[in-house]
Amino acid sequence: MIDEKSCLQAIAQGSEAALEQLYNHYADRVYNTLISYTRNAEDAEELLQDVFVTIFNTASGFQFNSSVGTWVYRIAVNKSLDFLRKQNSQKRKGVFASLYVKDSAEIKYESADFVHPGIQLENRENAKLLFQAIDTLPESQKTAYILTQIEGLPQKEAAEIMNQSAKSVESLVQRAKSNLKNELEKYFPERGKTKNSTSK
Repeated sequence: MIDEKSCLQAIAQGSEAALEQLYNHYADRVYNTLISYTRNAEDAEELLQDVFVTIFNTASGFQFNSSVGTWVYRIAVNKSLDFLRKQNSQKRKGVFASLYVKDSAEIKYESADFVHPGIQLENRENAKLLFQAIDTLPESQKTAYILTQIEGLPQKEAAEIMNQSAKSVESLVQRAKSNLKNELEKYFPERGKTKNSTSK
């Protein structure tokens, strides 16, 4: 464990060693959150660097009204949502940036080898479909679902990250689950029928 308050105060004074300490403490968890949005390792790694550059540049303005962890996650979520908005904007302009990198034939998004670090090997195919379905959710539902159901954060902490009440986050998660169920039934129609019949 690290003393996060002292660490952040040192970062605010320009300490790169303290930034490295905070990075080592949070990097893996923040990366997992980022890749849940981007579904691409290269983009998640770039955003991870961007998150900690932002922390280094803005640490002096942090008022400790929330925990350091909440602030770190909030930056990560905002970076992820900004990233997705840019991608959607490029799609609408017909750039097709969500499929190909302009200067190479490398497929960046929807890549078949996308693997979330927390997913077991035997669940990878189902996970790929789940993340495709998550992409269809509205931003607030997507964030609530990723933070609580994928990253396993307590609802209270997710609420603080999202600047929402715990009740609002609970409602968003329930709506997300309902929407995901409907979306996934397109891939598994028989499973949906079975669940419906057994729930009666």
